[in-house]
Amino acid sequence: MIRKLQAIALDCEDHVRLAQFYADLLGGRVVADPDAPDWIEVHGFEGTPLAFQRVDGYQPPEWPDQKRPQQVHLDFDVDDLDGEEKRAVALGATVLERADEIRPGANWRVYADPAGHPFCLCLH
Repeated sequence: MIRKLQAIALDCEDHVRLAQFYADLLGGRVVADPDAPDWIEVHGFEGTPLAFQRVDGYQPPEWPDQKRPQQVHLDFDVDDLDGEEKRAVALGATVLERADEIRPGANWRVYADPAGHPFCLCLH
């Protein structure tokens, strides 16, 4: 029987940069293993650790287009959507959609991380 989810891993071109983005976004810390130079993790925040794997020829998703679809996206609870959006963008995120401004009842906004993976900030 599986005990727990150990990590969520994302492919990317620059795993060190992407790990630092998420460490800064989540208040975590980057954990590197010198024996695994293409793998890095972020720990020290509430939730499952995130891992980042360097992949040659990485092609980012094109959201919402399905030419290169997202294969996974992350949702994060926040108390202040505007404040956390400003912080995420300052760290290198790109706003993809402010769903709360265009869809009645929506409580989330969609962003791309520096490697192009979509993620959402969701008003808790």
